[in-house]
Amino acid sequence: MGGGRGSHPLDNWLLGLALAGIGLTAYLTFVVWFGEHPAYCGADTDCGLVQQSRWSTLLTVPMAFWGLLTYALLARLVWRLRTRPSSWRLALTVAAIGAGVSWYLTAVSIFVIEATCFYCLSSFGIANALLGLLLVRRPAHMAEHTWTNSLPVPIGSAAVIVFALFLHFSGLFDPAAGPEKPYLKALAIHLRDSGARFYGAYWCPVCQRQKALFEASADRLPYIECTPNGRSGVHNFACVANNVTDYPTWIINGRRHSGLVEVAELARMSGFEWPGDQDRKQ
Repeated sequence: MGGGRGSHPLDNWLLGLALAGIGLTAYLTFVVWFGEHPAYCGADTDCGLVQQSRWSTLLTVPMAFWGLLTYALLARLVWRLRTRPSSWRLALTVAAIGAGVSWYLTAVSIFVIEATCFYCLSSFGIANALLGLLLVRRPAHMAEHTWTNSLPVPIGSAAVIVFALFLHFSGLFDPAAGPEKPYLKALAIHLRDSGARFYGAYWCPVCQRQKALFEASADRLPYIECTPNGRSGVHNFACVANNVTDYPTWIINGRRHSGLVEVAELARMSGFEWPGDQDRKQ
C-alpha cells in the first residue's frame, strides 16, 4: 500500500478518512447555504436542534464549512506526507485542532443542548480517528519528531482554539453569539406575535445596528428583507404594499416608525410589559 518514497501503510487510511470528512462537511455546508435541512434531520428532531443552535455557525459561516476547510487541509498534508515526512507535525497540529473543536462541540451538544446529531458524531469519529492514526504515523526515524518536540504545539494550538471558541460563544467578543438575554428574547417574541413588522435591507447599516440591539435574539425579530434581489432588484411585495421607502421602518399597532428605535421605545410602543415593570407599578 502506497509506493512513494516515505510512504506508510496508514497513508491510504488517512487520506480516505480526510476525504470522508470532506464529503460529510461539504454536504452539510451546501445544505445550509441552500436553506434546507440535512436528510433525516428535520426541525423537530434532536439533530435539527443541534443544526439550528447558535453553536452551528461561527462568524456568520456554518460550522460545517470550517470543518470542510480543516479536512481539505488535512487531505493535502496527508498526501504530501507520503513523500515529505516533515509535513507530519503540521498535519498533527491541524488534526489536534479539529479533534479538540469536535470534542468541545460534542460536549456542548450533550450537556447544553441535550441532543445529538449523527452527522456531528460522524465528524467527531473521523476527526479523532485522523488524530489517532497520525500519532501512530509519526516518523520515528527523524530526530526532530520526538514526542517531546512534537506534542507541545498541537496540544497548545488545540487548547487555544477551543478556549477562544468558548469565549466567543459566551458572548465575550460578540454578544450576538452569546446566550440570549431573557428580556430581549421576550420582547422579540412579543413583537413578532403582536403583529409588528420590521422592514429593512441587508445593505443598510442602521438596520444592522437595529438588529444588534437585540444581540443573540435578533433572529427572533419579525424582520422582512425588502431587497432580496439586490439593491437595484425587484423589492419584496410586502415592502411595496406598505410603501416602505426608508430603512429601517417599523410598523407597530398600525403606526409607522422610521429609523433606529431603541429597545425601551419598542417595548413602550408595542405595549410590552416585563414582569419587573408590573411589580414596580404595584
